[in-house]
Amino acid sequence: MSLHHEYAVYTLDEQEKVLRCQPMVPCVGVTEGQETFCIIPFPETPDEPPRIHYYAVQKAELVALQKLPEGLPEPFRIKVQSREEYIQAVQKLKHHIQIGDIYEVNYCVELSAENISIDPLQVFLRLQRVACAPYARMVKLGEQYIISVSPELFLKREGRRLISKPIKGTAPRGKTEAQDQENKHLLYNSLKERTENVMIVDVTRNDFSKIAERGTVRVDQLYTIETYNTVHQMVSTVSCTLPAESKLENVIEALYPVPSITGAPKRRATELILQYETFRRAFYCGTMGFYSANGDFELSVIIRSIVYDALSQSISIGVGSAITHLCDPEKEYDECLLKARALVNALNAVIIQE
Repeated sequence: MSLHHEYAVYTLDEQEKVLRCQPMVPCVGVTEGQETFCIIPFPETPDEPPRIHYYAVQKAELVALQKLPEGLPEPFRIKVQSREEYIQAVQKLKHHIQIGDIYEVNYCVELSAENISIDPLQVFLRLQRVACAPYARMVKLGEQYIISVSPELFLKREGRRLISKPIKGTAPRGKTEAQDQENKHLLYNSLKERTENVMIVDVTRNDFSKIAERGTVRVDQLYTIETYNTVHQMVSTVSCTLPAESKLENVIEALYPVPSITGAPKRRATELILQYETFRRAFYCGTMGFYSANGDFELSVIIRSIVYDALSQSISIGVGSAITHLCDPEKEYDECLLKARALVNALNAVIIQE
């Protein structure tokens, strides 16, 4: 399998054993009567308006899945911020929490490598066969690739109903069935994880109230545990009814950036993210997805993702966790490495702390 299109989005259908390749053409705004793909990077400044990149989606080309090559590519080293530097940064963020500056912030680190040549499609196929993520897709933008196996829904519009499913709270899968159930039980009953989750639910409810019909914002589910091949996640569901005249741009302007990967309050948390993180998120922690001809849309959060630049042969993986007054910096660092594990394994890389 080879990639021929300068702009394209790829989705994997394991049930039908096909890869859907949908070529895309950059356009201005939503293309009426046609499916459109949208990508919105993380803001570069707290006051930057959302930068929505639109692509008119062409008819899907179906490619029969071939057997992956035996073995893995040659291993290489991928570097990440050291545990010591991470803990120092988290302690500073916890000070902001102690003085009432913020309640919660999603602090992220980057795993990166240079001068590495990979086959993006093979990495995507290998990764999704492990992750089985609900919002898995690979996007090709010229020489840049976003390989994402995201479990998180940012926004879904069905008619006038708008839904968000923020994720906060992570636990590893167990090695045995008993251990797996115990990990789920501990996650569900964790005061720390519930505190993180409900803060983001409150931010989402507040954001929804800016655009919803009065009295329609509701929490449909709270602290639901969803299980994926690699982790358990605590997921809540918030919904509202939109006014009939609502447009995608209005919704994004009111709700962006994604609450679960910023913090509370959202604007101040974003300022601290830009101050303390050692890399620029760019596509990571942004959102992407399809806008249908009838006005419905589904946008996932760009997490559990690899960004690969084929021209510079550079790899970037962002991983993060919620920092609250209850968090243990050591455990938060371990959570970041847990979230990166499947991505690093798909690349056959070895993590080196710098």
